[in-house]
Amino acid sequence: MTAAFATDDGTSFVRRHFGDAEFYDLYEISASEAKFLKRIDNTTDDDEDEGKHGDPNKAKGVTGILKKEGVTVAVSRVFGPNLERIKRKFLCITFKQGSIKESIGTLQENFSALVDEWAKGEERDSIRL
Repeated sequence: MTAAFATDDGTSFVRRHFGDAEFYDLYEISASEAKFLKRIDNTTDDDEDEGKHGDPNKAKGVTGILKKEGVTVAVSRVFGPNLERIKRKFLCITFKQGSIKESIGTLQENFSALVDEWAKGEERDSIRL
């Protein structure tokens, strides 16, 4: 699975919504290994949401950026009102605490459950770990 981690520094999650991260660090993750692929810029414009919280255009922009990269898993500390839109395209996972490195280990430990949830398609639930 290719996972996108919402970050500003590559070490920790942003404390803002997933769509407000400066970058997404992409990792290929399996039950046995994790490989950093690359960092991509969040190129959605801040003015796209025109002050509206949960603007569908913002969700569409972030989704487009990540789908081009083959992302299947979106990982963050916080998701906003667009969670319902984004979880149709990605398996959304929320971590309350910890670093990106620690969360990768947790994803690996729960890999088969994540695959099962992803297989539910647009009816999948978001996950809190």
